[in-house]
Amino acid sequence: MGQDSASNQYSGIGVLDKAVAVLQTVANEPCGLAELCSRTGLPRATAHRLAAGLEAHRLLRRTPDGRWRPGAALTELAGAATDPLLDAASIVLPKLRDATGESVQLYRRDGTQRVCVATAEPLSGLRDTVPVGARLPMTAGSGAKVLAAWADPHSQPPVPHEAVFGERTLIEVRRRGWAQSVAEREPGVASVSAPVRESSGAVVAAVSISGPTERIGRKPGVRWASDLLVAAEDLTQQL
Repeated sequence: MGQDSASNQYSGIGVLDKAVAVLQTVANEPCGLAELCSRTGLPRATAHRLAAGLEAHRLLRRTPDGRWRPGAALTELAGAATDPLLDAASIVLPKLRDATGESVQLYRRDGTQRVCVATAEPLSGLRDTVPVGARLPMTAGSGAKVLAAWADPHSQPPVPHEAVFGERTLIEVRRRGWAQSVAEREPGVASVSAPVRESSGAVVAAVSISGPTERIGRKPGVRWASDLLVAAEDLTQQL
């Protein structure tokens, strides 16, 4: 790497040092490929390969003008150790899993997607596994309905027009305080979700229970809404 590299500390692991140099360079100032090569001293092919790989892992993101900027995963990693919501989830989600015997997830909204930020899976049996970091569209599923029902229209984009639910559904979700879905996101899977609020009352996440339709039924809210609302309130209180 050239003298203009963003970092003067090296681990001796070549590809790691180069990737860190790319991250630090973009963090200092968003840049396109030519600027990235100039600032790091990396060959064009190497700089592009590393930046594209970091983008795939959401450590970088590319804007429409072709410039790389720091990605959402950097913020998630930086905040994971001090995120009160994740701290609360580590306590509340396992309790909800144990009470229901089903898979439990916590989602946050990121534009037109929702991101799974925490999970608790049953130790055995058929699971509905959604890994942490999974990004699902805001077009289907009980978690999407909850996050859409209480979205701030001034800071959140509208629900995509291809969503399987409309405003009438969201009105009903707000009225009863939870949402359910059956085979909307994935055939054979049902779920029920409830909002998690911060101290201001704003909804910051959706906590969900999901599992095979044949086991939790076509009306999962009837079976699990009360347990779910208790868990959502527990999360809210801990915030």
